[in-house]
Amino acid sequence: MRDWLIRPYQQRDRARIWELTVAGFDGVSIEQRIDRRWSGVGSMDWAERKCLEVMDDLDRHPEGCFVAEVAGEVVGYVTTTVHEERQQGRIPNLAVDVRLRGRGLGRALIQAALADFRRRGLRVARIETLEDNAVGRHLYPSLGFQEVARQVHYAMPLDPDDRDD
Repeated sequence: MRDWLIRPYQQRDRARIWELTVAGFDGVSIEQRIDRRWSGVGSMDWAERKCLEVMDDLDRHPEGCFVAEVAGEVVGYVTTTVHEERQQGRIPNLAVDVRLRGRGLGRALIQAALADFRRRGLRVARIETLEDNAVGRHLYPSLGFQEVARQVHYAMPLDPDDRDD
């Protein structure tokens, strides 16, 4: 039996979404990998940068963001972006409370986003994951997503004394 509710995001959910982002992206964040390689390169740590990215999604497209609740507590969320001109929807962020993973909440949140894309008449849904994110690599194809490309992320520290003038 499902004991959760999927509902539209509300402004009051922001603090809890911040907490879920820090826990949910630990180990699967490009920003965290940059910090591990070059600590102290910025004024914010990876978690704050990632959380600000999620908050930006919430601000730009709040009507396409959904949360999962159990007993009145937000325990997961999904954010979306919509590109009407391309007829595409994208799911950039998904997180579920570590205590409740493996129960179908992530699947239910993605399904809410997909239903919203269909209501909008979009033709393609996109989502991505890191190659070593076993959960995403299993979950997304099980929902019907098909791999269309692989991408490699590169980064390098920039020394301010090595400018090309």
